[in-house]
Amino acid sequence: MASSTAMLVIDMQNDFILPDAPMRVDGGEAIVSNVIKAVSVARERGILVIWVVREHDRAGRDVELFRRHLYASGNGPTTKGTKGAELIDGLVPKEGEYKLVKTRFSAFFDTHLNSLLQSNGIKSLVVVGVQTPNCIRQTVFDAVALNYLPVTVIVDATAAKTPEVHAGI
Repeated sequence: MASSTAMLVIDMQNDFILPDAPMRVDGGEAIVSNVIKAVSVARERGILVIWVVREHDRAGRDVELFRRHLYASGNGPTTKGTKGAELIDGLVPKEGEYKLVKTRFSAFFDTHLNSLLQSNGIKSLVVVGVQTPNCIRQTVFDAVALNYLPVTVIVDATAAKTPEVHAGI
């Protein structure tokens, strides 16, 4: 029997995690091992793993207006096909898992995620990745609005720029 839960691994990409990354989330590197563990447990339990990534056009035509300036040189963050857009070392999708490309904070906004989840009988979600106040929060809010229950955030497998921001202080 297939699981009715899916795990969303959000934005665990080089341009968000590496020490010299242009969009570095300071707490991101510290959670990599916990994300790897969470993905391993999900796989053991038969939970569908969905790799949610940002990939943008080299010219930034599909990026938010407030970030367009980052693409003026033709080499902005998480540009499709670049090393920065790749998943961080240690995170490797397996056959049967799914990669979903997004261009905004929420994994649901202007993507087919909801249809994918529904067609696979998914009722509940587990969320890991970066960054808590933006992509994690917006995806969780949209998941709740779309009636996924429960929506679980693994706190030590998500991160933000600072521990205070991550904790919502």
